[in-house]
Amino acid sequence: MSEKKFVRKSKENFPVVAICYDFDKTLTPDDMQAQGFIQSVGMNVEDFWSYSNSLADNNNMDQNLAYMLSMKDKSYGQILFNRKTLAEYGSKITLFPGVEEWFERIRKYGRERDVIVEHYIISSGLLEMIEGTSVAQKGAFERVYASSFYYDEKDMAIWPAQVVNYTNKTQFLFRIEKGVLDVNDPGVNDSFAPEDIRVPFSNIIYIGDSDTDIPCMKLVNSYGGSSIGVYSTDSSDKTKVFKMIRENRIKYFAPADYSENGQLDIIVKNIIDRTAVNFKLEGIYFECKKETKNYDRINTEDGIVKNDLLISLSSSRSYATTHTVIAKMASIVSWDKDEIDELCAIALRNGQVRSILRDEDIKLFYSSCFKRTKSLTQNMKSVKEMIES
Repeated sequence: MSEKKFVRKSKENFPVVAICYDFDKTLTPDDMQAQGFIQSVGMNVEDFWSYSNSLADNNNMDQNLAYMLSMKDKSYGQILFNRKTLAEYGSKITLFPGVEEWFERIRKYGRERDVIVEHYIISSGLLEMIEGTSVAQKGAFERVYASSFYYDEKDMAIWPAQVVNYTNKTQFLFRIEKGVLDVNDPGVNDSFAPEDIRVPFSNIIYIGDSDTDIPCMKLVNSYGGSSIGVYSTDSSDKTKVFKMIRENRIKYFAPADYSENGQLDIIVKNIIDRTAVNFKLEGIYFECKKETKNYDRINTEDGIVKNDLLISLSSSRSYATTHTVIAKMASIVSWDKDEIDELCAIALRNGQVRSILRDEDIKLFYSSCFKRTKSLTQNMKSVKEMIES
């Protein structure tokens, strides 16, 4: 069986801010199932959740699996339980004030400050219903991570395909951090150097409303990100957010009003502004670090030899010279990641070197360098693609 090639996101030239949202009672005032679906199967909301929770308790069952099975069982003889029906119920979901315009407005604010803003849903609710909402239909979300069904050839829901509960929500933050977004991509376990991380946790904002969001909120806070608790605009009950502040689960709280110039809007925009400044400072830090490392390298006997070879390769204007330099380089096994990145930068910069990348000795040398590197930089990926194409 051939291995699937996953599409991954690479680090850009601008910082990325990933805003991650719970859905129920974060973007909408009530559970999504309670906004039409439960009523359509002849039950009141309280009875449905009582039935579902009892099913979980009596069978040592995950509560999300229990509500998914309850939806399927209670729909029998009442409605067609398929993808289209669930999406239609999703289209009827009521959203908090300002949500309709929020996503594009915040993206635009980021663009004006050279910051890429991406919106992600991490929810225990249903993917199909979320995808049916007006905002999802307009392309609001980079990715929706939520519970979902597997469908047969007639598009009828028959089995859970994905179950997202409050503990496994955290895995999706690591996927977003590394740009490894497909739920089956094992690359989420790969090691990345700090400078290669696409969305460091300091650039992640998590917005949620309740205890089920606490693992994600705590993780984001612990790694320098920003967790925001929201509370109902109708009741103005701050009991939960006060508790989360006391326990250091969140850094900020605000009413669930996404309108322009509202409290939440101001908090998120300030975080984006801070990210833009931090990105520039990080760039200066990494340059200082690189310069120091280069100085230390070239002031050792081994470093002087490698530096001279890098200069020779960069200035090579003949195939014969390039092959000779590569042969000398191949005899050295101590090339580190920064040096390999420079080797690839030279190949991309020097058209003469680039044109013979697939010659056997050149290909073998670069390929051996890649094998010694746990994670590839953008320069390395570009050269690797040229060699393998």
